[in-house]
Amino acid sequence: MGHSIRVLVAEDELIIGEDLCQTITEAGFEVEGPYESVSSAMLAYQKHRPDVAILDVQLGDGIVYPLAEQMMAEEVPVIFHSGQLTPDEVTQRFPHAQALSKPCPPAEVIARVQQALQQS
Repeated sequence: MGHSIRVLVAEDELIIGEDLCQTITEAGFEVEGPYESVSSAMLAYQKHRPDVAILDVQLGDGIVYPLAEQMMAEEVPVIFHSGQLTPDEVTQRFPHAQALSKPCPPAEVIARVQQALQQS
């Protein structure tokens, strides 16, 4: 493969965001983030389209759904990472997206990223 896989992380809880980014980096992926707001994640997305995105549902400046909808429309796989909503609730709104509950074991995060890449 010609380029490294880029994973965008949007997470407003600093410790969780840093942990997610470290997990993704250790698995050999390139990380964009963590972005604490929808606006900063949107700006990063517009500059460099990621191969996969891990998005907290509730960010500092609102719900991430508009960004997720744009990404999915442009065929970027989205993995929702939420402490408020269950994976089933997310899947009801976004049937083609994956969802993880917080806290999520690092191995499961990586497995979902790899699964998303295979489906894209």
